[in-house]
Amino acid sequence: MSSTVTSRRRQLGNEIRRARLAAGMTQQEVAALLNCGQGKINKIEAGAVSVKQSDLKQMLAAFGASKTEVDMMTELARASSQRGQWAGYRSAVPHWFRTFTDLEPAASEILSWHGERIPGPLQSEHYMLKQFSEARATDVTSLVRNRQERKQVFDLKRPPYYRFILGEAVFHRMPGGPNPSVALDQVQHLLDLEKAYARTFIHVLPFDTRLSFVPNDFTIMRFSDATRDFVFVEHAAGGVYIEDEGDFELFVDAWDRLRGAALERGETVEFLEKLAEDLRTRIQI
Repeated sequence: MSSTVTSRRRQLGNEIRRARLAAGMTQQEVAALLNCGQGKINKIEAGAVSVKQSDLKQMLAAFGASKTEVDMMTELARASSQRGQWAGYRSAVPHWFRTFTDLEPAASEILSWHGERIPGPLQSEHYMLKQFSEARATDVTSLVRNRQERKQVFDLKRPPYYRFILGEAVFHRMPGGPNPSVALDQVQHLLDLEKAYARTFIHVLPFDTRLSFVPNDFTIMRFSDATRDFVFVEHAAGGVYIEDEGDFELFVDAWDRLRGAALERGETVEFLEKLAEDLRTRIQI
């Protein structure tokens, strides 16, 4: 697991919230102490913004924090105040997705469900290029470099356990329409990933699976440090980060139902190998 600026900021927010609650203070009381709005305190505790060392010192004094807590949170504040690197080609990452990509390498486990599209970390370069060209993207090079950079999560010294469930439809709905060449390249890429990375798990959910329904795409991120677990749900206008414990457990239940119905790892490899053979017969040479 790798620590990032975003993960440290979220850890600090969790520690501040815990210390505030232990002191019996409300966000409104802390806001009055710092002469700011309650919304700012909420953002600090959510890890959405950094906190000034002077403000942190005032809060910890009011909370009656111990020296150990003060030292720990002061160090987190120092580390989390560093700016992330979103210049150059990384500036192509939309703002609403930057928290996700920054926390991805810091997670201990990631559970990802996609019903009709190949998620970014699993995309082959051929698939990426076709997708971006069909979308008439203006800076294909930056977009591809960003996708390739995300794949570095698999090569970390201690990568997260990354578990994917893919609906069978992802292999039929290629960017721009049916394309056996792109589909074959993508299927072979998944087989290569399965062989190369022991902590990357791919499971296919076949069309004939007996389920009452399948949910929209979502990704669950879990952390072994003080960073709060969350669910990310992408939509046409951006993405939503869900941290409420009750809602989080609903997504975990949904994942468990999908995982119980999906093919096992070995069965998925057999499925992909058979699909690759079929795709080869459909490519005109």
